[in-house]
Amino acid sequence: MNILEVTSAKDAREFLDMAVRLYKNEKNWIRPLDDDIEGLFHPETNKLFRKGAKAKRWLLKDDQGETIGRIAAFINPKWKDKQPTGGAGFFECVKDQKAAFLLFDTAKSWLEEQGMEAMDGPVNFGERDKWWGLLVDGFSPANYNMPWNFPYYQQFFEAYGFQVYFKQYTYMRQVQGVDFDPKFHKRAAITIDDPDYSYRYLKGKELTEKFPEYFITVYNKAWARHMGKTMNIKEAQMMLKKLKPVLDEKLIFFGFYKNEPISFFISIPELNMIFKHVNGKLDWKGKLKFLYHKIFNPPNKMLGLVFGVVPDHQGKGVESAMVKKYNDMSDQRSFPYKTIEMNWIGDFSPKMMRVCEQLNAKIYKTHHTYRYLFDREKPFERHKIFE
Repeated sequence: MNILEVTSAKDAREFLDMAVRLYKNEKNWIRPLDDDIEGLFHPETNKLFRKGAKAKRWLLKDDQGETIGRIAAFINPKWKDKQPTGGAGFFECVKDQKAAFLLFDTAKSWLEEQGMEAMDGPVNFGERDKWWGLLVDGFSPANYNMPWNFPYYQQFFEAYGFQVYFKQYTYMRQVQGVDFDPKFHKRAAITIDDPDYSYRYLKGKELTEKFPEYFITVYNKAWARHMGKTMNIKEAQMMLKKLKPVLDEKLIFFGFYKNEPISFFISIPELNMIFKHVNGKLDWKGKLKFLYHKIFNPPNKMLGLVFGVVPDHQGKGVESAMVKKYNDMSDQRSFPYKTIEMNWIGDFSPKMMRVCEQLNAKIYKTHHTYRYLFDREKPFERHKIFE
């Protein structure tokens, strides 16, 4: 077997195509958009490079010259850990432990050369909400930008010595016809009956003009400590612009206290129900297929992107009120979505897990984020718990 660094456009194409061949007979694998992956590895499309980030990719060839594996390794200067920690991701491999270990060794060696003392994997060269974690349970078709992999990958990671740093759960709930925990209604009533609180969709100009401001107000108070960064108004405007082609006003919901934003619940239609028809390419043919299926075969599943409440209003029933008001508004025949899946509920956030359970949502998928300490004598610590 031979390891080759990705150094040319041909190699980069093979980095994408080997996964297509590997999963060609797997009905539950949905091909990611080529640009969503390739764009991560270029300074023109990934601003992390301009902030000092580094990345390398490799292909693994067998003795006949066929590609049997791939991996990427990267350093994200935004990551703050007790020890310098890099990432390994976009791992794909045939069912051969020797091949898998060679790929892990390659990523580890490069990260050590860069002064790292640990590696997390499989993770993304970017934000945590994309391509993060190893699927270990719930091998149904992946949601957009969520990883799907063969079950045997778990044995590779754990046999090599990776340990579970945290788990990420995807919860699923029927939108209609499912009630909540009785205690949930009691908590929801606290703020629903308080005239200082209000909960509503954003529509028309309020959505296009006020969403970025509302979003960063809540995000920077409620989520920044979890995701490791704050967000500015320009970044929120760019996010809204990117979401615009798939935005549905019925899926953007905010809570307010005395007209100031204090919470949000943001979802989108589950895009892989459309992207599965475009074969990884959004060229003119892909865009036509996307528009056709968006109009005539739209998703009936919505994907919860993010749910947050600012700390000053946590524990006051706002979480319950948000969901109850949203559910009351969506429990109508005209509402096109039948189920909702909520990605990325970390096991380090028991509060959010309890909220999902009180919704009578069930764990539908489980991903593991692993950590490998290069000093094998160093005690391993799991991700700290946020209460």
